[in-house]
Amino acid sequence: MALAEIALILCGLAAINNQIAVARASIDIGVNYGRQGNDLPSPDNVIQMYKKYGIGKMRLFKPEPSVLQALRGSQIDLVLGIANEDLPNLAASLDATHSWFATNVEPYLNDIQFTFIVAGNEVVPGNLAQFVLPVMQNMQNILTGKGLAAVKVSTSVAVSTLGQSYPPSQGAFSEDSKETMQGILKFLAAQGTPLLINAYPYLAYTSDPQDISLDYALFTANGPIVHDGNLSYSNLFDAMVDGFFSAMEQLGISNVGVVVSESGWPSAGNGNFTTPELAATYNRNFMKHILSGDGTPKRPGSYIEGFVFAMFNENQKPAGVEQNWGLFYPDMQPVYQVFPLQG
Repeated sequence: MALAEIALILCGLAAINNQIAVARASIDIGVNYGRQGNDLPSPDNVIQMYKKYGIGKMRLFKPEPSVLQALRGSQIDLVLGIANEDLPNLAASLDATHSWFATNVEPYLNDIQFTFIVAGNEVVPGNLAQFVLPVMQNMQNILTGKGLAAVKVSTSVAVSTLGQSYPPSQGAFSEDSKETMQGILKFLAAQGTPLLINAYPYLAYTSDPQDISLDYALFTANGPIVHDGNLSYSNLFDAMVDGFFSAMEQLGISNVGVVVSESGWPSAGNGNFTTPELAATYNRNFMKHILSGDGTPKRPGSYIEGFVFAMFNENQKPAGVEQNWGLFYPDMQPVYQVFPLQG
């Protein structure tokens, strides 16, 4: 065998070993990669950070060619969003949806593992809500036609879609969300696809710190805080998620799971509510809870994917809390330590 052929084989083996090492190092946690900053590191450097810290999944709010190019061959699972402002055009035209797919997904299918295409973020309820289901249907038609069963279509909603969330067993969608959510959930049930939800105990705690304890919000309570029928809750996160499950059941849908597409805690911007220590405690415990596979009291043992919000502090967001959700500063240094996760 020629030396050149041996060299090629060795290079191939090295590449395979590197891929295996990355796969072994990755944990089943995602992080939202927001891009609203003018001082953020290059996408290539960001991908290396995901690998360095073992982050196995990324959520991108809209297609960014430079990020998609950097993701090629990374073995990082991608949740790709459709920008809210694109929903009306894609809802009105299957051809427009085909064009979006041909530009933003199809060229990368051999090199990027797309797990979800997400039709909008937190647009239900609202003026754009009516476009979500048609876009999901158009995109599903394309994926089915191309035999891409591994890529799921969903949308991401905030807790504000619920008119009632407490107690969890009485969770219900608001009147202005109910009709839209019923259509979306029927679609998801038919496809066997989960709903993406953004769940922030921080927001609930800071809106009512008199009645919601910090331990309950941070996963640090020593025992149950809330009793709801025969179920007990030691953390607010589980109560939020189960509120969604109850709301679905009220619409007659009990076979749709959830992915927690955003959760986190800001490290600055709101006094003693937002310190690096609190943010580190919440995010570390959130990730451990997701990785435990324990599910929630209403759905024990059910698999729930989770994504931390967000990778970086973003300086082009409104000043204050909004600029301080990142795990990392733009210079790639940690705002606080959460990796590696340990028992």
